[in-house]
Amino acid sequence: MSTKEEIKQRGMKALLKELGDVDTEVFIKMLIREPFDYTKWQRDLWADMDVDEISEQATEYQKKKG
Repeated sequence: MSTKEEIKQRGMKALLKELGDVDTEVFIKMLIREPFDYTKWQRDLWADMDVDEISEQATEYQKKKG
């Protein structure tokens, strides 16, 4: 299991890689300014997909990453 510091560092690297500097900053500011319920967000994120669709997308994502 990773430490909290390692998770923060890996998370920032992932955000920067995926979003770039400016959009990462915007994302972080949105989380800080707005009330954020992670559990509700996760529940709603894939509400219209079943587990097989989610699994298929995850598999495709992994293939693209190499």
